[in-house]
Amino acid sequence: MGYSIAIVGATGLVGTTLLSLLEERAFPIDKIYLLASQQSAGKEILFHGKAQSIYDLASFDFSQTQLAFFCVGNHLAERYAPKAVAAGNIVIDKSYFYRTHDEVPLVIPEVNINDLSRYKSRIIASPNCNTIPIAVGLKPIYDAVGISRINVATYQSVSGTGKEAIAELTEQTQQLLNHQQIQPKIYSQQIAFNVLPHIDDFQDNGYTREEMKIVWEMQKIFNDKTLAINPTAVRVPVICGHAASVHIETKQKLSAKEAIDILSKAQGITVMTGKYPYPTPAQDAAGKDHVYVGRIREDISHDKGLNLWIVADNLRKGAALNSVQIAEHLIKHHLPS
Repeated sequence: MGYSIAIVGATGLVGTTLLSLLEERAFPIDKIYLLASQQSAGKEILFHGKAQSIYDLASFDFSQTQLAFFCVGNHLAERYAPKAVAAGNIVIDKSYFYRTHDEVPLVIPEVNINDLSRYKSRIIASPNCNTIPIAVGLKPIYDAVGISRINVATYQSVSGTGKEAIAELTEQTQQLLNHQQIQPKIYSQQIAFNVLPHIDDFQDNGYTREEMKIVWEMQKIFNDKTLAINPTAVRVPVICGHAASVHIETKQKLSAKEAIDILSKAQGITVMTGKYPYPTPAQDAAGKDHVYVGRIREDISHDKGLNLWIVADNLRKGAALNSVQIAEHLIKHHLPS
């Protein structure tokens, strides 16, 4: 038996990635409705070899669907997710808007899937695209010996901003190689051949909202308000794949060898060892579903410190795949067959 589903934001990077994953994973679908802005209404996208029309989100009747994937920004999620719920849908939302709501579970299947059963909300939030791989990579260690502090610097690709950001990086690269002047539009400054320690708006405490998302979301996912987190989020000129340099202080001593052994047995993680003991976004993570962890080493400045390098495809595991995994669990354990 299949389900009637809606994909809100079907024409964006996360929406199109979600469509591909639903096809790859043979998700049980009876009917599918692709929703986007009025400008895209009437266009078609192929799904399972058949052309599917795009519907206008503003006029769509959500009583036709049971499950709605939201791959849009805060404003649209705030406006339309309650309408989908009121019409009988379960909403899996990728925006930031609902993540800190107490009644809404914030879920990563490999980390806290049991939280789904503790909430009555019909909206389920999926975490930020860099929170997900960091949480997946650290949760096995957290469960084994505890973590008191996390110091993290992320290196986030431009696909996290959208199609326009990929175009800007490509255009700026061509312009600079041809000694032409550039005019940044999507980012505040030049992104080609550059790095920007600036993602989202700066907050009163000097951190950006992207950095604070890591703090708020990790504490909620781990159900640990005492977890100390110091984040820096950096945009880098990479098309796809987010990376993070993570330093943790554990509550009990854990050697690098023990950490490698723990992570090697964990669900959804590939540990990189060998001649090049680290993953990269382009060669390892892009187009893949696992979280990749390498450079696992003991901190030479702290007795209970460990360093890890964590990489994942931000469009797949960092966004679309996480939502699909949540839906698969709902179908298996919570939804009527």
